[in-house]
Order: sequence, then C-alpha cells, then structure tokens
Amino acid sequence: MSDYLYGRHAVLEALRAGSVIESIMIARGVHTRGALDELLALAKSANVPVRGVARDELDRIARHHQGVVARIGEYTYAEIEEVLAVAPSRGEPAFLLLLDSVQDPQNFGTLLRTAEAVGVDGVIIAERRAVGVTPTVVKASAGAAHHLKIARVTNLARTIEELKRANIWIVGVENVPEAQDFSRMDFKMPLALVLGSEGAGLGRLVREKCDFLIRLPMWGKVSSLNVAVAGSIVLYAARGQRMTGD
Repeated sequence: MSDYLYGRHAVLEALRAGSVIESIMIARGVHTRGALDELLALAKSANVPVRGVARDELDRIARHHQGVVARIGEYTYAEIEEVLAVAPSRGEPAFLLLLDSVQDPQNFGTLLRTAEAVGVDGVIIAERRAVGVTPTVVKASAGAAHHLKIARVTNLARTIEELKRANIWIVGVENVPEAQDFSRMDFKMPLALVLGSEGAGLGRLVREKCDFLIRLPMWGKVSSLNVAVAGSIVLYAARGQRMTGD
C-alpha cells in the first residue's frame, strides 16, 4: 500500500537514505534551487519518475508540502537483531532509545530527529497504543527517520528482557520520587533509554523491568516537560557523557 511523503527536506532525506520512492510530484512554477536541485538530481540517478502537477493537486494530498510530494511504499521496520548489531559494528557500548506508547506524531518525530543527531544505534517502539512511522512523523523528524533503524515490537516488556540478556542496562525516564536526578546517572555503560507516553508515562511492567529510573529536576512553576523535550535533554546528556568520559 502506497503512502505520501511531503515537504522538500523530508523527500530529499528519503532520497539520500536510499528509501523506496515510487514517484515524485512537483508543483509547476516552483523555483528549482538549493534543496530542490539536489532532490531532482538524486531522483534522476535513482530512476524515480518526477512529474509536474498543478499546486491544487498537491493541496488535496497534504498541507505545507512546499511544492513537493512523493509516493512511497509502506515503511519497513528493522528487526531487533539489526538494531543490536549496530553497536558492535561501531565498537561502542550499546545506545538505544525505547518508546513505550508515544502517541503524538510530532513528539515521535522530534525524538527521532534528536536520536539521529546524537547517534543512537536504533529506536524500538511499541506496536499497540502508539504512533508508527507515518509521513507526518517523517516530516516532523526532518527526514531523520530515514537514517535510523527503527524496530516495532508487540511486547516491549519482553523485548526489554531480551536486551538485558544482551547485557544492556535499562534506564527509564520517569518523574517519580524514587527516580534519581539524571545528572547523577552513569550513561557510559551499554544502555537503553526508555520514555513513556505523553499522559501515563511508563507502563507498570516496563517500569518494573527498568534497572534505573531517572528524572529531570524542575525548578519553575510547571511540574513536568513533554516527552520530546525531556527525551531530547537526556539523549544529549548521555551522548555528552559518553564522549567526554565524565
């Protein structure tokens, strides 16, 4: 089943990553400069058909398309084994992101963008009660989704057990009293960071299987941060510590 990916940068990143694109539609009259020049060159080299269409035809497919819409196949998720193979190939301790029922596509896309920026090995998401990799998510990720290995599992708690058998420590991010300040956490070990849903946080079984719980201290009037902001802060803290060794 085909779907649509829209926006110049989202389509460009898909081409750069070698993702399967069936065809590209470009609004007649758009300026072919910058990103669009590269997009057209990559489409030509990949033998992806490109055709000019009226802008209102693209408007019926998506808003904010920037004059570019691509017809793509259904997203192909990675296997857990593929995700786990990344760290050994890099010669580094495992660095994974797990998402427990994140439902907002903008939050998911932001987390994918940050995860790719800090160089995680891969992302593992729950299949039920969670958003998958959709064109909206890809656009929100600024195309980062095309450069990540993303696995989708039916039972996240069971997958955590599999990660533990691979000697990966599970670190849940949860604003609860028993959680320690994230700044005191040792992120240099092989680890998987786990983030929960926007409303309920981590599920009970997932929380119980975490080796550590960490939280972000709050000094202002608001009591919490949304999952994308909190996750991005922790991901960068982990990457920074792993780079410096502190």
